[in-house]
Amino acid sequence: MTRILIDADACPVKEEIYKVALRHKVSVTVVSNSPIRVPQSALISRKLVSDAFDAADDWIVENTDASTVVITADILLADRCLKLGASVVAPNGKPFTTSSIGGAIATRAIMADLRANGDVVGGPPPFSKQDRSRFLSSLDEMLVKLARRG
Repeated sequence: MTRILIDADACPVKEEIYKVALRHKVSVTVVSNSPIRVPQSALISRKLVSDAFDAADDWIVENTDASTVVITADILLADRCLKLGASVVAPNGKPFTTSSIGGAIATRAIMADLRANGDVVGGPPPFSKQDRSRFLSSLDEMLVKLARRG
């Protein structure tokens, strides 16, 4: 059965996920290190993990398989989930795939090195309406694809 796992602590599209999931009748688990309010629904649950390093990521990986859609901006978590056959999408709507994840990991490493040397200031661009729209489209497409496969 298809389900959605959200790496939720910094996820800006939780409300959108709930709406799409309820329309598709897909369960959602909100995984976080701190309490997050979720709508009252039999399809939506919350998993509070410890504040240990990567505790949320580890829980998500342990509960992921080919019927799972994972929502995360964490490239290394996306890689771990893709290796288990999951569908993974970032909150900006860009899907992580087995063919794109290597480049994303390499870019992440380069940017970390540049930041460590003081060469890069700032972070990603601000979250936009286009990101939100692209996310909704990507999530809907993934759920439709998984429903057809199942």
